[in-house]
Amino acid sequence: MTDKSVERPRADLPTVEADTRPYWDAAKAGTLLIAECGACGKVHHYPRPFCPFCWSEDVHPREASGRGTLYTYSTVYVNDLHPFKTRLPYVAALVELEEGPRLMTNIEGCAPDDLSVGMPVEVDFRSLTEELDAIVFRPAS
Repeated sequence: MTDKSVERPRADLPTVEADTRPYWDAAKAGTLLIAECGACGKVHHYPRPFCPFCWSEDVHPREASGRGTLYTYSTVYVNDLHPFKTRLPYVAALVELEEGPRLMTNIEGCAPDDLSVGMPVEVDFRSLTEELDAIVFRPAS
């Protein structure tokens, strides 16, 4: 028998580490950051302390435009984990940023039936806690 009064950690909260702290702080301030390599000049996302292209550690945050296209998506109708259960249905998506990197996210602000691969989207932010915002996307206005 399990004790339902025991509070479980939220499944939607990221693990914030020293290397990712600037990205989460920027998201809370309404800015999407990606990483740029000082050695080869390529950009990437998710944040990490090295370049996935040339392995240089000369990596620094760079502001992204926040514009992209919907690369692929799936509408989730069943998820028993808290707090996802209260958001059903929701759209899990892969967005290709104008700058090139693709990132996993959610699409919000429209019905799943109104989505189409290749449609323009723009970044938005959803509050998770007082300290953290999720990076989400909406159809471009």
